[in-house]
Amino acid sequence: MLSLFQLRLGRSMHRHIVIFVAALLISSPVLGQEKDNPKGSFDTWLQGIRDEALKRGIRPEVVAETLADIKPNRRVIKRDRSQSEFKLTLSTYLDRVVTPRNIKVGAAKARKHRELLDAVAVRYRVQPRFILAIWGIETRFGAVKADVPLISSLATLAYDARRSKFFKRQLFSTLEMVDRGYIDVKSLFGSWAGAMGQPQFMPSSYLAFAQDFDGDGRRDIWNNEGDVFASIANYLAKHRWNDDQTWGRKVEIPAGLAKSFGKPTRRAAPGCRARTYPQKSLTDWQDLGVRRMGGRNLPNRNLKAALVMPDGDTGKDAYLVYKNYSAIMAYNCAHLYAVTVGTLADLIQGELRK
Repeated sequence: MLSLFQLRLGRSMHRHIVIFVAALLISSPVLGQEKDNPKGSFDTWLQGIRDEALKRGIRPEVVAETLADIKPNRRVIKRDRSQSEFKLTLSTYLDRVVTPRNIKVGAAKARKHRELLDAVAVRYRVQPRFILAIWGIETRFGAVKADVPLISSLATLAYDARRSKFFKRQLFSTLEMVDRGYIDVKSLFGSWAGAMGQPQFMPSSYLAFAQDFDGDGRRDIWNNEGDVFASIANYLAKHRWNDDQTWGRKVEIPAGLAKSFGKPTRRAAPGCRARTYPQKSLTDWQDLGVRRMGGRNLPNRNLKAALVMPDGDTGKDAYLVYKNYSAIMAYNCAHLYAVTVGTLADLIQGELRK
């Protein structure tokens, strides 16, 4: 996220820190991998991928061009194996991501692309500040350009036994992207794990959500700001975003309230392993003693909200989150990520009002 040297959150909790990935990912044989792999040799397996691609209807010239001279990448496997689970506090993550510079750059980008962002907002019904926040967190407002060869990384991970099914799907999605003419082979670059372009979409998400906003026949999430903004907005919209609401807010809660609910059990988004505490009306939360920061009453709206404690029930930070929070969690299923998106979006909006 943010850059090749900043934190990337992932499913369930926190995935990995990506440090100068492009410099590290130099193709080399996967030492010892072929010997123990039930798929046999990499070359034999890759020929099977070529054959399957043809059966799926991918044009022969696309198969030949994309899968020529592909070798397994030892460093990709090393990065995959080094994704240790670790715990960051919300304040630590916010300090790294929601910086004065990022807030000011986000506001400057909002002014520069105002007409384009407004047009995207009208079409997809997603407020520009949230598009900007995700853009900023993923690739520092487009400043970070991942340059890892995508096919090599995905083929290596698809051949590897640990998450073969998932990455095989991503590999075929990439071939389909090229086959449909959305992107050319020479432009296929991403992170070591296959996340692509300024929104950092996986190939399957690209096919499902990437947009051609300017109608030029390409979904260019690498270089075209209109396609980038529209793709982020479409992802949120397809996950039931509501532009009549915000994402949530930081709140003050009575001591022991979170513990009284037991463990959080409600999924933060469909298919997401992260959990929230119960969903209740704002009136019910008010009756339970929950207040806005500074002790003010909660909004007088007929909305349901769930309680989120990013650092657990012993943490000091608590949030009431609305339906749109689930859409952000669908983008990246980690509470630190979703809270940071909402916080950055609000602060960009505040900067614009100065």
